[in-house]
Formats: sequence, structure tokens, C-alpha cells
Amino acid sequence: MNAADHGVPGPGEDTGGTHRGQPRTGGPAPGEPAPSDDAARRHLTDVATGVLAAQLGLAPAEAADHLRALAAAAGSAPEELAADVVNAVAGHIAVSAPPKTAAHRRETRELRKVTSAVETEESAARGAHTLLEGGLRPLGAEALWLWRLTCTGCLELVAHAGVSALEAGQWRWIPPAAPPPVRDALSGGEVVWLPSGTGDGGALPGPSPRAARAVIPLRERGRNAGLALVVWPRATEFDARLRAALPRLVEVAGRLLGADADPAAAVPALDDLLDALVHPALTLRRADTGALTVEHVNRAAAEALSGAHRAGGRSVEAALPLLHTDLTAMARRAWHVSVPQRAARLPAEHAPGLPDPMLDVRVLPVDGERAVVLWHTAGDVRTALGRAVGRLQGMALFQDDLLSATTAWTEETYAVFGMARDAAPVPLLELAPLVHADDAAAFAGLLGDVVDRRKGASAVVRVIRRDGGPRHVRIAAEPLLSGGELTGVTGVYQDVSAEYHAEVALNATFDQLTAVRAQAVLRHRLVLRLQRAIVPQMPAAGTLHGLAAAARYRPAAAEYRVGGDWFDVLPLPGGRILMAVGDVAGHGIDAATGMVALRNALRGLAFTGHDPGRLMGWLNEVTLHVPGRPTATAVCALYDPADRVLRWANAGHLPPLLLRGGRARLVEAPYDVLLGAARGAAYRERTLRLEADDTLLLYTDGLVERRHDGLDRGLQALCRTAETLRATGVDDQVESLLARATGDTDDDTSVVAVRVG
Repeated sequence: MNAADHGVPGPGEDTGGTHRGQPRTGGPAPGEPAPSDDAARRHLTDVATGVLAAQLGLAPAEAADHLRALAAAAGSAPEELAADVVNAVAGHIAVSAPPKTAAHRRETRELRKVTSAVETEESAARGAHTLLEGGLRPLGAEALWLWRLTCTGCLELVAHAGVSALEAGQWRWIPPAAPPPVRDALSGGEVVWLPSGTGDGGALPGPSPRAARAVIPLRERGRNAGLALVVWPRATEFDARLRAALPRLVEVAGRLLGADADPAAAVPALDDLLDALVHPALTLRRADTGALTVEHVNRAAAEALSGAHRAGGRSVEAALPLLHTDLTAMARRAWHVSVPQRAARLPAEHAPGLPDPMLDVRVLPVDGERAVVLWHTAGDVRTALGRAVGRLQGMALFQDDLLSATTAWTEETYAVFGMARDAAPVPLLELAPLVHADDAAAFAGLLGDVVDRRKGASAVVRVIRRDGGPRHVRIAAEPLLSGGELTGVTGVYQDVSAEYHAEVALNATFDQLTAVRAQAVLRHRLVLRLQRAIVPQMPAAGTLHGLAAAARYRPAAAEYRVGGDWFDVLPLPGGRILMAVGDVAGHGIDAATGMVALRNALRGLAFTGHDPGRLMGWLNEVTLHVPGRPTATAVCALYDPADRVLRWANAGHLPPLLLRGGRARLVEAPYDVLLGAARGAAYRERTLRLEADDTLLLYTDGLVERRHDGLDRGLQALCRTAETLRATGVDDQVESLLARATGDTDDDTSVVAVRVG
């Protein structure tokens, strides 16, 4: 391979082994026309023109003229300069070292043009096509695969070029138990070069096991984002220049992984995975009331349930009247214990109208609202085989005549094994050399059932195709008998590679979701226990010098997510009483630990005897040094029972509420800066003289904040609610207040009430 082989064809040059204008395999997604070189250059020039217009304040026509003038002055083509302009704005230069020769400079310019053209494409499919045609085919490659790494550890196919739709469907998912080259690339962060193929029968897509491949990890912002696979048509020696050029060229593919990504799609689409399964499956959704609804039914389940394909959106009781009791009980057990539930069978007498009993039923919780139900429809292999022949897609039939030593295949059978139509078919009894060594026992068991025990059997094994690559093939076979003697074997083959990858990805998804749910439940329980452990005990009434006090904490409604709410009522030396309430931003352990630091710091500072304004200033400095630099709102008040004067300061918190003579009003005060927002902040003070039977409420925003109303309305509603409270003890008043609170944001809530005796 010479230096020119590494370059990118310039204007007027061909880009591969096909003539310009002829179709190639792969390319853009359906409905997207393949971009021509001229169109790509125009697109790149238009983008660069827009950049210059924005930066220099020029009209578009003036910017285009300016670009052409700059290119002429530099002695380069406009599209070459356009690539440099776009790369400069993107902050990405594809070549790390300055070229030293004319060939290097030419390669660098072409490399920049290709990467810039890829980055400006509107979809990952178009970008993959441009990268293959513009940069990889000149290196001899014939196909490009791009997978995105999902949160479950699966690789999801995002784009491809030079690949048939059938092969793309089979490799849509690569499960976490990936082939060694994939694991090595992801864990080591380096390109895995396979100049002579995979060497194990083809563990990666490609035209043959011996075809050269390069497995390239893709990284974004310092983390693994996915994987690129470049495939050559045959074994290829990778020289030093190709090994240097390919990673730089493919690096741009990392930015394609997010081009069509849905931010809400944290895991592979559940319905798509279920639809890829051959055996029956459906999803259930649990409403807030506990009622179960059938959300999705795959085709196999619709057939097995005799018309229940119309069950989507209906209640379980209405859709499956004969089975809903068992399914509901299993689903509720699964959600309750957070692990999949199984049942050996739901007998046919439970549903006499169904064609088959539901066997090996599994209920797998996906999250707190959804669960998947999986089952099989028969335990007798021969009965299952009879139904399978009627519903398998793409059946590949075979018949072996043992008396005449002949074998007949249909056209589909040759396709399953990747063999030419004029090749000699292989009898089932001689298929063992094509079966992967790890599946030899399963294949031997199938032959034992058919040949020795004279009964039908089925198995899924990996078959090493003669044109390359293993395929997961389902074999269903029946013996042909005459007078008790075995005279032949007949049956079907089916390529189920796509189903296999989808099912493995589904299982990995369930495992990951189960682990995440278990960790979340444990985390919430730990945080709730932490909150309960650190909620202060209310001091005895005799230590409060005539005050009666009560306080309550209510965690967030969403799975008891504990936040940063805190409160305190503390008698101090000299007779004064500290009353405080605050809210650290956020939820979870970080917010709870930040809250502990602030509450304990304020307790210690209060013993200095200083007034609330000075205490809040010091607490602000403490907040600035708490790990994670939280921010918080707070009210800090000191009550002197000698003259019944309350002195307080407010750091961006909601105003206290005073209930006097059956009337409620908000005690407004200057709203000074949040704790942790700025150094050296000063906090002003206000005073209020309390009277006998006055009740003072301190609270956090979870009590009054509503999603669709302003905060003023929530505060007004709080005042009206407080005025309706009966003149009972403060404990009962706080309980009534929480029960009738208007807040609906699922935020945690703290309330402190003190009454003057």
C-alpha cells in the first residue's frame, strides 16, 4: 500500500471499486439520499461562510467572497480553507503534529475535509456513509459499524455503512459478554488490530472469519462512548502509516454516537427487545391505584393468547379474564421483593379457551411501575415443533433420506449456511464439523433424541458458516420411521441470531435494572435512617421557660427521598432559646450530610451568646467550607423569655408565620443572601415581642410550594389553614397542618411550632 492509498480522493477522483453513479451496499438510512462529493463540499463551504459572517459581521455574500479571497491568498481550494474554519470553531484539529512533507500536507488537508464533512452531516447514518466513502474506502475498507455503549453495558448499533440490512439486524445489540476483541478495546482504550481476522470462526461481523478488522474504542469527554468496527474484504497487512491514519480518521465517529440519541433513552427500548423474541412476552403497568394494565403484547404472545393482541391499553382483568388473578399475584410479589418471580405453569384448565397452557411463566420487574411477563407454550417438544413449523419466519427446510444417502434443501437453507446454491447440501448427521465446539453437547443431544430415541427434538446452536461468521441457528428435527426403523430425518433450520442478541441484551438490561433498583432502595433506606438518627429530640417542656414546642419532619413522597431540611429548638445558657429551620439544596446523602454540618455548626455557634445576625454570618462562612459547597436557606431566631422578645435573621428563607388571636400573618423580614452564596455576607436582624397564647411557625417550602401556582398563593393558603386550627396543643396543630398542607412538589418538609405560655 503506497502513500496515495492513505489519502482521501480529491475532486474528480473515484472513491472505490465501484463506478460513480452505481449503488453501493449500506449508505444512508432509508429515505436519505446519498450525498455526492459536490454536495458535501457545498455544505462544508456554506457552514464556513456562516461562521465568517457571524464572526466578522458580514452579509452572507460578503462572507463567501471573503472565504474565496482567503483561499486564493493561501493557494488552496475554498473547501480546504472551509474545513480549517469549521475545525477551528469546533476546537478540534484532526492532526496533532504539523506535516513535514508535501504528501503529509496533502493527507492532512484531505483528512480535515473528511472529518469536517462528517461533523456537518445531519444524522449518524449520513455521517457514517460520508466517513466510509470519503475516508475509509481509499484505505481498502468496505464496511463501517458504529455502536453506542448503553448504561446496561450493551452496545447498541447506531449507524452503519457498507452493510446489508439483514446483517445489521443481526448485530443490532452486542451484549456485555462481548467477544474478546470488543472487551479488549473497551477496557484498554486502544485499537485492536485483526489483520488476519478473528481466528475463532468469526466472533464479529464481516464477510469471512479471515477478513481483516480494526476495533476502535470511541471516547467522549474522557469516557467510553462506544465502538467502531472497520472491516476489510480480506486479510490485510496494516502498515505503520495506516495504523497511524485510521484512529485519527475514525475519531470523529465518536461525535456521531449522540447525533440521533434520545436523552431519555437510558436503556434499550423495552418494546423493541420484546418484539425481537420468538417466545411470548407482554408488559404490565401498575397505576397509582394498584390496578394493572397490559401495556404491550408481542406477536408470539398475541398468537398464544388467541386474540389478546388487542389487549394493549386494557386492564389485565378485561384483557385476560381467566389468567389475571395468577398474573396479578405474581407481579405484586415481584415488585414487593424486587427480584423476578417464577411459576412452573399456569395450567390449561385456568384458561380452557387458550390453545396452549402457559409454562415456565416469569415476571420480571423493570421499575416501580412496569413488569415483563415471559412464558413458553408447551413442554412436549413434538407438539411445540408442530406449532413452530406454522409460525417460524424464513423457514429453511431439509430432508435427509438415509436409504438413498441423499439430502434435499430449500433455497432458504443454503442462505442460512451461507453456501452457494450449487453446493452440496450437508446432512444433519454430518453437520457436527460446522457446529461451534461450545455447542457440540447440545447438538449431540439433539441427534441422540432423533436417531437413538426416535423422537422429535430442537436446539439452538452456533453454526460456523462457510462464508464467515457464526450464526445462532434453531434446528427442529423429526425422525422418519418405517416399520420401526429410522429411514430419514426432516425438519427446519432458522437463523435466530437477531433474536439471540436481543434476548441477551434484554437479560442484561433486566439484571442492570434490578441492580440499580436494589441500590436505590438501599440508598433511600440508609438516607432515611440517617435523617431519623439526626433529627433532634425536642427539649423537655420544663427547659423552655414557658414555651411549648413541637416539630415534625416529612421526607419527600418519591420513594422517601430525603433532602436537606433541618430544624432545631435548643435552650441556651442565660435562658435564651434558639429556634432555627433551614433547607440545603438537593436530595440524598450529600444534602443530608450538608444539613448535619450546618445544624451542628449553628448549635455550637449559638453558645457564644451572639445575636442571630452574627451567627448567620459565621454560618455562611462554615457553609463555604462544607465539602461540595452546598447552598442553603435558613431562619435563625433567639427568644428571650425575660421580655418575650424574638430576634431573628433570614437567609433567603420563607417568612415565619405568627398566629395571634385566631388571625394569622406572615412576619416579613429583609431577605438576605443564601448561605454559601458569597463570602463576607452580612445578615440584618428584626425583633418581635410575643404575647401570651401566640403561636409561631417556622417551616420549609415543601409545606406550601405548588407546581402550577405562585409561592404567594401557597403562603396565603397556609395562613387560611392556620386560622382554622383548633386551639389544641402544638403537637396536634402541627399534625393537622401537615395533613392539610397544600404543597404538591413532593419535596421534603420541616415544621416547627412554638406557643407562648
